[in-house]
Amino acid sequence: MFLFLVVALAVVVAAVTLAVVGGGEGGGPLPEAAPERLQDPLPLDRPVGRVDVENLRFPLAARGYRMSDVDDALSRLGAELAERDSRIADLESALAGARSGGHVSMEKPAQEDQ
Repeated sequence: MFLFLVVALAVVVAAVTLAVVGGGEGGGPLPEAAPERLQDPLPLDRPVGRVDVENLRFPLAARGYRMSDVDDALSRLGAELAERDSRIADLESALAGARSGGHVSMEKPAQEDQ
């Protein structure tokens, strides 16, 4: 029985040694895995649209999602919504002024060359 345990232990040690030293088909170390980070699909050059929000996907982390990625996306969306609310309020006040009798132009004034 003792001889069987010694042989079994030798086989296990040999298998582990072969797996650690000579394992892998490439012969080299494993390539570095790129960390999963949010590839910001929210456009920087135009306002965020409905499709942009629907396509937003956060990579998984150890406990769900990375808080910084979610916080950044929510901050960006909050800023976009605040800007749109301000623009809507400006347009509604301009429309109310136009309806009350005064004509208000909603176009930007032309810049004069200095």
